[in-house]
Amino acid sequence: MQQFTPKRVIFIDLMRAFAVLMMVQGHTIDTFLSDDYRTFDSILYSIWFTIRGFTAPIFMFSSGAVFTYLLKSYKVPFVENPRVVKGFKRFLMLIVIGYLLRYPSYSLIDFSLVTREQWLTFFVVDALHLIGFGLLFILILTYISERIRVKDYIIYSVGALFFFLMFNITEQINWHHFLPLPLAAYFFHKTGSLFPFFPWAGYVISGAILGNYLANNPDIFTKKVFSRNLLIIGLLFWAFAYLIELIEMIFFNNKNIVTDNLFVISLRLGGVILLNCLMSYLAIELKTIPNLVKWVGRHTLVIYAVHVIILYGSAWIPGLNLVFAKSMSISLSILAAIMMIILMILMVIAIEKIKSYWKNRILLEN
Repeated sequence: MQQFTPKRVIFIDLMRAFAVLMMVQGHTIDTFLSDDYRTFDSILYSIWFTIRGFTAPIFMFSSGAVFTYLLKSYKVPFVENPRVVKGFKRFLMLIVIGYLLRYPSYSLIDFSLVTREQWLTFFVVDALHLIGFGLLFILILTYISERIRVKDYIIYSVGALFFFLMFNITEQINWHHFLPLPLAAYFFHKTGSLFPFFPWAGYVISGAILGNYLANNPDIFTKKVFSRNLLIIGLLFWAFAYLIELIEMIFFNNKNIVTDNLFVISLRLGGVILLNCLMSYLAIELKTIPNLVKWVGRHTLVIYAVHVIILYGSAWIPGLNLVFAKSMSISLSILAAIMMIILMILMVIAIEKIKSYWKNRILLEN
């Protein structure tokens, strides 16, 4: 088997770091901000709310891009690719952590005191569940592509479109009538799930298209033509989104029809691609980035899990929301978000220092 280390794509490190820190601030402000300030009459709140709508797609798109870039950097058959086994392990780990974060009982085996509401919360599909299955879908699509001898980017595109376009249909079906609640939660929002497969898995698989392109063109991210192409594609998505809105206003009197969700999906995808354009351009200009940014991008899972536990608690640890939920002004909420980001960065620095200490100690002992 070919042994090598894939080239580090700097702008993806920037994207991962940006995505997870945006998620941290979004969750923190949403937890603490009082309902009195949640009004679209406030320009500041309107801007924050709009930006927050892009956070999850950025996080999911980046996860799919990184995973596929590493997977497709190995030019070997699917069954011989070492990233396949790692991908399955990553899938299982994300699912397990996702459920542990919402575990309904302080006892691992005694569920006698668990209420129906706690079970419903436990089965909610969150970002980690969705990304885990998104990675699994990428593996399945990659295998299908190899078996039927169709280009990966075509299969990924079809997969992403499937999850995007089926959203309006799947949301109209009461999946709980056909499937047990733990499975039904993956198919529509009405079980309380934040990120069911439709349309959210489409963002992870869309990232796979970019990751596959980077793997097949190893040096393209070092050229400004790459950034320009991303700019064009992102603007085309936005143009398509507003074309949908225009058609709706002219022919359907701006009523809620299936194009509403296609508008939002296109708007979000365009925004994500434009952000990739910006990050890729910065990476070209900077040439290199501080180790801290790489560390933050490397530890997105730890940052996600720890900040969720601090804010919302777990079966074993109470969260800050028990005391401070929706009780702060805009300025205090922003301050809390800044403090949470600083805390996560300090945690990452501590992890890297500890890793470096033990690595050096092992080298000295050998």
